[in-house]
Amino acid sequence: MTRDIIDVQYPALDHTESVANIAIEKKAVTVANGITIKDAFSNKNNSLFIVIDNTANASSLLTVKAGNAYPNSMLGDIVIELAKGISAIQLQDLSRFQKSDESIDLDFGEGFTGTIYAVAKWAGVRPVEA
Repeated sequence: MTRDIIDVQYPALDHTESVANIAIEKKAVTVANGITIKDAFSNKNNSLFIVIDNTANASSLLTVKAGNAYPNSMLGDIVIELAKGISAIQLQDLSRFQKSDESIDLDFGEGFTGTIYAVAKWAGVRPVEA
């Protein structure tokens, strides 16, 4: 299967460093392809949110695939029910799902229609500007 790839979207701080804003770009989900969230865990600060808009007429299933980077991936995939409408998902056991390239794979149940995006905050200190 060739997965569709999305990037984690990060906020841009305003010049006062007091307000952060994200211009969201949504990706339409193709069920047959599934989704890979590239660099999903590179921020390492547990701020990743996966936002899914289920536009189908009924609930659907989302499978968060087990990773291959850490031993607790042996716990396997986890299946989440997505109600009709918008769901925001935050993973608490990151290493269970983390692949060696810092990405995560998601599969969607038959009949799912909708969009997805992922957001997180920056984890590091920004370089000082001269």
